[in-house]
Amino acid sequence: MKWTAGELAKAIDARVEGDSTLEISGVAAPERAGAKDLIYVDAAKHAERAVASSANCVVAGDGLGLPGKTVLRSAKPKVAFAKAASLLLERDPIATGIHPTAIVAPLARIGVNVGIGPYAVIGEDVHVGDGTQIGAHCVIGAGSWIGENCRVHPRVTLYAGVRVGHRVEIHAGAVLGADGFGYAFDGEQYWKFPQAGLVEIADEVEIGANTTIDRGSLDDTRIAEGVKLDNLVHVGHNVQIGTHTVIAAQTGISGSSKLGHHVVVGGQVGIADHCTLEDGSIAGAQAGIPTGKIIRKGQTVWGTPARPLDQFKEAYFWFARLPELAERVKKLESGE
Repeated sequence: MKWTAGELAKAIDARVEGDSTLEISGVAAPERAGAKDLIYVDAAKHAERAVASSANCVVAGDGLGLPGKTVLRSAKPKVAFAKAASLLLERDPIATGIHPTAIVAPLARIGVNVGIGPYAVIGEDVHVGDGTQIGAHCVIGAGSWIGENCRVHPRVTLYAGVRVGHRVEIHAGAVLGADGFGYAFDGEQYWKFPQAGLVEIADEVEIGANTTIDRGSLDDTRIAEGVKLDNLVHVGHNVQIGTHTVIAAQTGISGSSKLGHHVVVGGQVGIADHCTLEDGSIAGAQAGIPTGKIIRKGQTVWGTPARPLDQFKEAYFWFARLPELAERVKKLESGE
């Protein structure tokens, strides 16, 4: 899509310095950009790259000199650039129209302008909202509800009764609504505990490739508005995730844990059952959070078992010196 610098600045709440009539039609890294591409700079150390770029227009923060460029000034240039990219880039369709090999149950309710790809299966009593696209080989279980303008990539599976809001993106291979890992042991064998709840996904959620979200046991599993889940994330039964929380790849969240709003979880974090991560807390990559632990509001934790960041740094400092300290102890014990 084509925009002028002035139109784009207004749309992303930036101000123009330079030629407001300049035409912009794409985005790129500085070294790969053409004259009509938009680039961005969020630190002075990258200014030289931007000046040397063929791009005529740059999103940048206040006080950064970029001679010869039209600049869209923003206090948060990376955010402004992301907003601009969403306007400039046209996304490839996942599916257009209903493919003749798709199987759509007679009682399914399909909205207008819905795309359903090859060999997709849409079960009975499924609702698919207007403008939603469902990719090849997807299976949408009976009684599931999908809102408007969602993008469901190939090979996604929704078990029966899953609820998905509007403008949700689900990447390839994700599975929503499988049974949670719940069993009762009688001393000799395990008995499956009921997994009778639902999965509810609110609006504007993005779910990464091969991520799994289990249905609730006796309650429901709920993912709130604006949550972003990376690839290969596992969400256990009855987990509650608050608005605009982000969770990086290979994280596992055990049953009945609760994450507040704007929580940040790094990659490969392990969260045991019945944990609470309060609003705005941060769990650093590979942190291990034991059963029932509470991470307080705004707190940053790291390590296994997870502890406040300052404590982790101090402990790690001494851990790194263990060989040296061990050698000193040996010398003391030997009387050298």
